[in-house]
Amino acid sequence: MFAPLFVEARKLNRSLAAVLAVAAPSLIAIFVFFNMLRGKAPAPWDMWMINAAAIWAIFMLPMSVTALTALVAHMEHGPRSWDHLRALPLPRWRLYAAKAACVLGVVALMSAAVLAMTWGAVTLAAAVKPQLEPTGAFELARYASLMGKMYLAALLMIAIQLWVALRFASFVPALAVGIGGTFFSVVATSAKQGVFFPWQMPVNMLATEAWRMETALGLGLGLGAVVLIGALAHLSRREVL
Repeated sequence: MFAPLFVEARKLNRSLAAVLAVAAPSLIAIFVFFNMLRGKAPAPWDMWMINAAAIWAIFMLPMSVTALTALVAHMEHGPRSWDHLRALPLPRWRLYAAKAACVLGVVALMSAAVLAMTWGAVTLAAAVKPQLEPTGAFELARYASLMGKMYLAALLMIAIQLWVALRFASFVPALAVGIGGTFFSVVATSAKQGVFFPWQMPVNMLATEAWRMETALGLGLGLGAVVLIGALAHLSRREVL
């Protein structure tokens, strides 16, 4: 797997993936920075960090996954290089597994960047207006655990998006699935059935009911792994349309 992974990493390095990986967390940090400066009184760290995590889970994460998977797939769809890749003397599933690993790696880095950039934005805003210095403790372990759970719960969504993006040469199906999933996730955030909807599983990590969080995490991670394996098996046996 080392050679396919190395090649995919080099491709990503030459693409707009790095721009996307920085832009999405930066937008959240910028929003938090200016929103904090509008305040009149200090607020606890929890408010800023949890709000940033909620924005990430509800909107920015699904849209980032949609864009990233479409970008990764288009690197082969655009120049029509699938025939060459699939003729190489190595199991086809490794080609798709390398792409999946790169996507998962970039999403993990983006999740960590959201945490780091939000902390930086709050710290900078407090330096500009010292009277807004956040109250309470900055619980890094708890915030990191929350972002980690959101990442794991998003595995099913990532697997579906990647499957569609790699399966169809046109980027329209992948964008339609991603935009549609994000739309219903935003407008039906409080729906009880959202715990079973892949695009809402990450935000359910903020639920106050333990069963919702546990169900969304279990389904997102467990079914995500199953769907990802199924996608690798299916793609390695089918031609791209």
